[in-house]
Amino acid sequence: MDILKKNMQYAVLAICEFDSKIEDIHREFLRYRAGDIQIMPDWKTLERDLIDFSRRKFFSAALNSQLDRILHKFQNRKKIWLTWVDELHGTR
Repeated sequence: MDILKKNMQYAVLAICEFDSKIEDIHREFLRYRAGDIQIMPDWKTLERDLIDFSRRKFFSAALNSQLDRILHKFQNRKKIWLTWVDELHGTR
């Protein structure tokens, strides 16, 4: 039982960390869009990490709900980021 509790705590912390990373990358994209930085933020690494993490099976409806919320948030932000890149570079 103690192992399950530790796994749940790890998952909760990881989900919070992903949420924080999404916000950090969004702020970086705002700076990139404004021209304050020249290098596009590395959203692809975060996407890979999220995909790897989402392959885990959680036996808690609350954890699954939180993970779904984070995945949805990332997809929405990714769409925004790629739109901004298109506006800046006209690549699509």
